[in-house]
Amino acid sequence: MRYSEGADLDPSGVRDRRRGGGMRGGRGVAVGGGGLGLVGVLVLVLFQVLGGGGDGGTGAALGQLSGLAQGETADNGQLEQQCRTGADANESVDCAVVADIESIQDYWAGVLGADYRPTQTVFFNGSVQTACGGATSGSGPFYCPADQLVYIDLSFFDTLQQQFGAQGGLFVNAYVIAHEYAHHVQNLLGINQQVTPGATGPLSGTVRLELQADCFAGAWANHAETVPDESGQPLIAEITQDDVDRALDAAARIGDDFIQANLGSGTVDQDAFSHGTSEQRQRWFLTGYETGDPAQCDTFATDDLG
Repeated sequence: MRYSEGADLDPSGVRDRRRGGGMRGGRGVAVGGGGLGLVGVLVLVLFQVLGGGGDGGTGAALGQLSGLAQGETADNGQLEQQCRTGADANESVDCAVVADIESIQDYWAGVLGADYRPTQTVFFNGSVQTACGGATSGSGPFYCPADQLVYIDLSFFDTLQQQFGAQGGLFVNAYVIAHEYAHHVQNLLGINQQVTPGATGPLSGTVRLELQADCFAGAWANHAETVPDESGQPLIAEITQDDVDRALDAAARIGDDFIQANLGSGTVDQDAFSHGTSEQRQRWFLTGYETGDPAQCDTFATDDLG
């Protein structure tokens, strides 16, 4: 994956809280799915890895703390200095994510028009306070419907490779971000309302929501090389077949069945599924990527999820 060298980056889509405080009085992890009997950090990663919409849009019920916690600060100064052009995105993961966010939001603004409301991604280290309560790095990236913000500790990209065995790469990182913004789109469109909070199982609304988010991410990826920024030029210059293969590899490694079998008890329990199987996640990402049409991503209209 390469970014257009001369493209201008806009870091306003990020709130950088990595120098701020930690958890302050939250009442639970922002959003999640069903547990699979894992322990420690893997439980939280399973709940929210490439997820975050699994609460069906009811994140506000988990806590009403929004914005910055007392004493917490957001400082975009370093991003504004270091992330100016696409050349910076080609050299820095932070700047690449800045470019991803801008491209993804430009895409959805083009698809939804006035129905799309831009939001921001919060960079944090260790722990963070959200409108859905407190969360830690172990939660993985997530979307909080109550404040309509995406949250990520960028060390997750290392976790995805080191603990899950994914190949990784800039396009895999972009897939992660695009999936979270897909949850924002679902929230804006009211799709979350079709999901019973906490429901699990192979045909549950939670699984359908996650698979649709994978498909929406694929639809963005199909158009990424042509989505224009404010200057009329695309931020992303090239996505290769190797990039797509790496994204599919990552999708396989965060399927419920793979995580249960390889990082959990070793037994696959379909009743506990909250994100879909490896094969399903690959299928729905490819559906979006190959068609480029979000209308093909209606996982709620079929019982053939793959």
